[in-house]
Parts: sequence; C-alpha cells; structure tokens
Amino acid sequence: MTQEEILKVNNLFVRFYTYEGVVEALDDVNLTIKKGEILGLVGETGCGKSVTSLSTLRLVPPPGVIEKGEVHLRKEDRFVDLLKQPEPFIRQIRGKDIAMIFQEPRAYLNPVYSVYDQISEVLLVHRKKEFLEKALTSLKEKNRQYIFDCNSLNKDCNFKIKAKEKTKLFNIAVQHLKDAHKWNVTKSDLQSKIEQAIREDVAWTFEMKLYKRMIEKPNSLITRFLSKIYRSKRELKNELRKEVVRLLKVMGIPDPERVADMYPHELSGGMAQRVVIAMAISCNPLILIADEPTTNLDVTVQAQILTLVKDLRDKFGSSILYITHDLGVIAEVCDRVGVMYAGTIVELADIMELFTRPLHPYTVGLLESIPRPGKELKSIPGTVPSLINPPSGCRFHNRCAYAMDICTRVKPPFREVKENHYVACHLYGGSK
Repeated sequence: MTQEEILKVNNLFVRFYTYEGVVEALDDVNLTIKKGEILGLVGETGCGKSVTSLSTLRLVPPPGVIEKGEVHLRKEDRFVDLLKQPEPFIRQIRGKDIAMIFQEPRAYLNPVYSVYDQISEVLLVHRKKEFLEKALTSLKEKNRQYIFDCNSLNKDCNFKIKAKEKTKLFNIAVQHLKDAHKWNVTKSDLQSKIEQAIREDVAWTFEMKLYKRMIEKPNSLITRFLSKIYRSKRELKNELRKEVVRLLKVMGIPDPERVADMYPHELSGGMAQRVVIAMAISCNPLILIADEPTTNLDVTVQAQILTLVKDLRDKFGSSILYITHDLGVIAEVCDRVGVMYAGTIVELADIMELFTRPLHPYTVGLLESIPRPGKELKSIPGTVPSLINPPSGCRFHNRCAYAMDICTRVKPPFREVKENHYVACHLYGGSK
C-alpha cells in the first residue's frame, strides 16, 4: 500500500527575464511529496532548489515567471492546481497548508517587531476565530455577568429593558469586535455601528431613546461596551501569548517567556532559526518546506535543528521538503531524495536505494566527491553551465564521462527504471 500523495509538481517551467537574457531556471521539473515523509532535494548552488520551493507557493520574485506547469495540492480528498487559483485562495494556503522555513532567518524577521508580535500575526491571520472564541470563553469564566446589570441600566435610561434585548445590544459590540481586524475600535465607530443596527431593526422600539441617552451620557452604556471590548482585546492577547510561549517551548528555546519579548537583533543564529520554524509550524501545516535551515549555523546547532525537523514530522504529522546541498544531512533526515542539476531533477529514489545504487552519472559524481577516510577525493570535471544559454539535450552531457551523441541533441525523459526509482538519462532508455 503506497503512501498518500499530498503534493504533485508536474512539468514546471520557470524563466527569469533579465537584461543579460532569459534564465531558464526550471526546465520540466517533476516531483511528488507523500503524506508524513521527508523528501530531500539536493544539488549544487544555483541548480533551482529554492526556485522550486518558491514556485509551489507562487512566490517567485520578479523578473521570474512561471511559464507553465502544475502544482497540485490535496484538499479534502481532491487535488487543486495552485497555479490556477486566485490570489486570495493562495494567501489562505500560505502558512496554513504549506509553510516555509526560509534560508536566512534574519532576512525574514522584521527588526522592529518582537518575537511575540511576529508569531502572533500568523496566528491571527489563520487561527483568528479559534483565539477569539478562547478569549471570549475565558472572559466569561472570569466574569459571568456578561450582560448589563438591570438596575443600573434602568437608572441610566429610566425604563425597563428585557434581558434578551440587553444581550442583543451587547452582541452588537461583540460582533464589531470580531469584525475589527486590527483592534483599533473607537468610540465613534461603535456608536455608528449601534446607530446603524437601531435604524435597521424596526422591532426595537426603545433604541432611539437609548442611543440618545448614550450620546448625552458618554460615561454610561457606551463606556461599558468599550470596557468589555478592551477587556476582550486584553484576553485575546493573553491567549495569543500562551500559544506563542508554547511554540517556543516546542522549539526547545530556554526561557520562552523572556524570548517572546525579544527582538531579532537580540537572538543568536540558532534562536532566530527556531523562531522562524515556530512561525512555520504555528498552524500545523500539511507541508513544511525547509530551505537550507542549517546554513551558517555551527555543527552543534545544526544537529539540534535536524533532530527538531524529525520531531516535527513525528509530532505534527507534516510532510517535509528539505532543501540542502549537504548529502550528509540528506542521509540523516530524509526518506526519499531528488537530485537536481541545472534546473531539472535528474534522479529521484528512496534514500537507501540512491546511496547504494545511484544511476545518473551526476549523482554518482556527487557521492564520489564526499570525503571518506582512506579514499581518494574525486570531483566532477567542468563547471555548472549558464542557465541563460544552457546546453542542448541533456544539460550534464558536457561534464559526463558516458555522454553519447544523443545526449547532445535530445533531452532524456524522466522515467521510472526501477520501482520508485526515477532517472533522466539516455543510459537507461529501455522500459522499466
């Protein structure tokens, strides 16, 4: 029984239109990510690993253009092509269904906002309803008198109001609270909101008198409405802070209460990376893309991050696309691995299969270039070709010791030559 596929990338082409020429960054990229697996993507610098990950979220920066292809994400037992969806739909996908750990954490942390501010922003965008309900529930538990006291209300307005009508009036304020995205509720906003409700609801016969009383006595009912709104706002911040602290604890950050109030310049490289990871997993995404998360970190912190990545898969059940140029890291954390060269995937296989029986000459060259005690260090001859004018046919043929005439003319198809072992090479041109 095969694992359920979560993401499928088919025939993806990306071009960058620059003054020097057209950069063919991705040329017919194909890969799949299965549920609960860690898929590694390895290759030399500039081969297109990061562009592949950015393309899945439609974040390719200008002058890059996704020329054609498909990126299918499983949503509720059906696949949705993300490249054909409107931008509002994609914004709901980013961070919630597909999250990304970027390569340089400090470049993606705003220097003027605290750790709490930046993580809570993600929570408010994708889990706002959940935390509003928690805040209102907590407020009810702390103060169960959620409607106005009847005696004081009668004293202010000089007439009797039913409890049901009082609750309805208060719910107007609560609804306005939910509608306010940035919590900048003002007294005049609330007054106009209530006035509008009073005008539209003809069943209320006492509202105009009540509203008139509110205007004449600004410290009466309006003040109470605003008081409850501001208390709800404080309670929401408390609930958000609890979740931020919990996420930082999951990341293994010591003293998370203090770190939540710190700014990016106060964090070490490892702590900044953990904060970015906390932001990425805050909504329990289906797919987590880790773009070289251990770059520029010392070896002890690298080991901690790698352990953390495996724990995230085990705790949250997320599928992970792990991008790196380090084959040692690939062997440590991944279940399957795809090898990229000059904008295309040349081999895709299970981790043990690829390390013990590599097929593509480029994969063989990568493995032979790993330093080993007692063995001569080998390197791949030549250099990576320019993607502005890439070689025709197989892009690796000018560095390949097994190149044939067909390799210079025809691009090899990406085919399955063994079970779950795919390769793009004319050496394996027969049927599987």
